[in-house]
Amino acid sequence: MTTPAAALVAAPATLRRVGADPLHLAMERLGHALPERTDSTVLLDFLEDDLREGLEALEDVEAHFTDVLEALEPGTLSPLALIQAGEDQLVLQRLEVLMGAVTRVRRRLSQAAGLMRQATTT
Repeated sequence: MTTPAAALVAAPATLRRVGADPLHLAMERLGHALPERTDSTVLLDFLEDDLREGLEALEDVEAHFTDVLEALEPGTLSPLALIQAGEDQLVLQRLEVLMGAVTRVRRRLSQAAGLMRQATTT
């Protein structure tokens, strides 16, 4: 089953070729709303990278909780399975990455809003 986060980050190179990458399409829409300047292009590149990084981290966090639910299944439920499911340090690292990505996305969206405002006033 494909999760929403996984759907957005799945096979970006292949999807871009057929124009179906929703993240890339969103960046194109934003790009059309921004002034044609170098700083707009740089902002779009950083925002796309931050969004992709955040979605990938979110996918890993979601996978952790799926693993926990699987550890609670009747066929796998055991003290060892519970300990192993709870000892996943990767999820803590990915949460830190996610927090950083959210902060950067917030800042970049604010910058994009400022550029959009400049584009409409000039």
